[in-house]
Amino acid sequence: FRFFRRFQSILSWPYKLPLTRICLNALGRLADSIQMELQTRRITLKQVEAVLDRLRPGLIADGGNVELVGVEADGTVRVSMQGACAQCPAQTSTLRVGLEEPLRKALPGISAVIPV
Repeated sequence: FRFFRRFQSILSWPYKLPLTRICLNALGRLADSIQMELQTRRITLKQVEAVLDRLRPGLIADGGNVELVGVEADGTVRVSMQGACAQCPAQTSTLRVGLEEPLRKALPGISAVIPV
């Protein structure tokens, strides 16, 4: 920003307006591309629920289950372990290997799976 101010003060008046327009247009295009990328990366509850539905039979067979609590904008998935899974000493490995890895493979935008 400081460089831009110095550079702008060096230029004479006829050149300032086009330079400002060029910079504003570039910033506008950058903001549009970032917004588009965020929209394509956004993971919906339905997508996560669909993947969890494929994983549930294994948990139910062991007397447990998982409930989707929410999905945050940064890709963090919050789940609640239920039944036998809630008190199981292997809950952490079930989360990491049994839930997080398949979710990340199916939906690359997921950053973490956190128990609530």
